[in-house]
Formats: sequence, C-alpha cells, structure tokens
Amino acid sequence: MPQRIPTNIITGFLGTGKTTTILHLLKNKPENEQWAVLVNEFGEVGIDGAMMTEHGAMIKEIPGGCMCCTAGVPMSVGINALLRTQPDRLIIEPTGLGHPKEVTAKLLSQQFAPYVELKATLALLDPKYLLNEKYTKNQNFNDQLESAQVIVANKVDQASEMELAQLAIWFESFKYTHPLDEHFLQLVTAINGEISADLLDVERASQEISADASEPHHHHHADLDPQFALPPGEKYVRKENKGQGYFSCGWIFGAEYQFNFDQLFSMLSALTAERVKAVINTDQGCYAFNVSNGVVSVNQMSLEGFESRLEVIDSQLMPWQQLEDVLLSLIIE
Repeated sequence: MPQRIPTNIITGFLGTGKTTTILHLLKNKPENEQWAVLVNEFGEVGIDGAMMTEHGAMIKEIPGGCMCCTAGVPMSVGINALLRTQPDRLIIEPTGLGHPKEVTAKLLSQQFAPYVELKATLALLDPKYLLNEKYTKNQNFNDQLESAQVIVANKVDQASEMELAQLAIWFESFKYTHPLDEHFLQLVTAINGEISADLLDVERASQEISADASEPHHHHHADLDPQFALPPGEKYVRKENKGQGYFSCGWIFGAEYQFNFDQLFSMLSALTAERVKAVINTDQGCYAFNVSNGVVSVNQMSLEGFESRLEVIDSQLMPWQQLEDVLLSLIIE
C-alpha cells in the first residue's frame, strides 16, 4: 500500500446518533474519494450497513456484539477486507454498548500500524444522558468518552437550558480527569450529526492503550462475513442477543414482502424500547426508520430488492413473539 489510510473511530452510547453522523459525513465527503466503513452492531441483524451502502461507501458489518471478541478475528478480517480496496479513509463504528479501547489497541498493534494512520476518536454524546445515572454510572458510557479526543454533543436542539448548562459543567470537570492532556480535548456541538469533516483530521494525541484494562464484557462469536440470507422458502427469520444488561431482537423479511407504511409508523411510535432501527420495504417505497427517545425519524431510500430488517434493543426483555405477530399482521398480502 502506498500510504497509511487515515482512520477514525466514531463511538458513542445507544441513541446518540453515530449512524446519522456517519451518513452526514458520507454525503459530504469529497467526490473523488472512496471511503470505507466497518460497522459493529449489538444486535444480530445488520441495519446500519444498509443505510450507508446507499451513499457509495464500502461496508463491512460485524453483528452480534463486540467486534474485538474471539481474539479480534472478526474485526481483523473486516479491516483487512476494507484495506485491500485501498480506501481514502476508513471509519470504524463500534456498537453503542461496546468498549472502544480494544478497537484502538488493535489499530495501534503491529498488525495494522503499518497500514492505518489512526486519527482522532470521536465520541458522540446526548446532553440528556448526563442527568441520568443509568448512563453516567455505565462503564461503557464512560469508557467511550474517555477514549475520545473530540466529544460531539449531538442533538443540542433537543436539549433544555439546564441540560446544556450541565454539559458545560461536566466538560470542565471531565477534561481535568481525562487520561489525555486537557489541551488535546475538544467539545463541539451538533444537530442531526452535522459535523465538519475537518474533525476527522484532528491528530490523535499520544495515549497509552491497554485492551486488558477494560471491564469484562459480553463475548459473542460473530460470523466473519455475515450475509443474513434467508433460508430457501422461509418468509422471515428472527435473531436474538443479550449482554451487558441489554436485550435485542431482530427480524429479516424476504424482499418480496411489503409492509403498510402508516400502520408500521404507528407501531414504531408506540414501542417503548430504548432503541429501534429498521430498513423496510413498504407500500410507499423503501424507508429507513430510526427510533430514539420516543421520536421516530424516517428517511426514504432508493434500495430495490432489499430484505427488510428491523432491530429492537431494550434494557428489559420484551415480548418478542407478540411484537413478531404484530409485524406479520402489517405485511400486505
């Protein structure tokens, strides 16, 4: 390879807007550049990759938990496959429930250091989370923020004055306890993940990384190159996962099936789960659905012949069979 590939980790807890941010960056990247994205999702069904593929990026997905598990094999295979295409930039999106330290350590290892130029790690943060102990006492949440050189306070348009004030207080305290020198830290604000691509070129400050220092976490053997093809004759498949106090359930439906858009939107609006993502073929076209904090966002896509996918994540075990029955009832016969 003629030169090392500029690489960024974009991390952040569930619902902070990582995928939206990466989509914004892909839409605004230089036209003459080819970017690659390695996506890791907690759920067993790949959703993010389908959204990004439409923007011309080369995508590799590692579903079902932390990409660093199984001795880093899934991550190594994914990165190698993307580097062989010689992209102009590589972006890695770890799961919102994952520890970024192992990913950083792998990229700085002798295996990848000759090929990867690791730039700043960006951690997305929803200011609302700073007032909720469910997040502030979560080890993964704190590990993600401590791994970053740039913290992106996203969704500031949805934050109250008190939440924004708490953000400023928190950052002043945080930068003095951060493993990095305070002068290497940046705090930027964003709406809908709209950040400047210049942040990707921020240099990564020197920092000792030990993958062994992370807390124990859920290990799951992910497929090295999952395709999620439905078995012949099967209408749909369901896949479940659990770990780190969270449960997920995902469905893949054959490309020949369409869902009633209005009924699907109503169903997603009524779901109380913490995180819902979907790319669905409907009677009004193919749409990406994103549900966070009770708000449903919808974006039309140009995909054709695509298998519909839906993933639900919550800290409580939900009645998956009941939800499945509802989904099946929304299919237009």
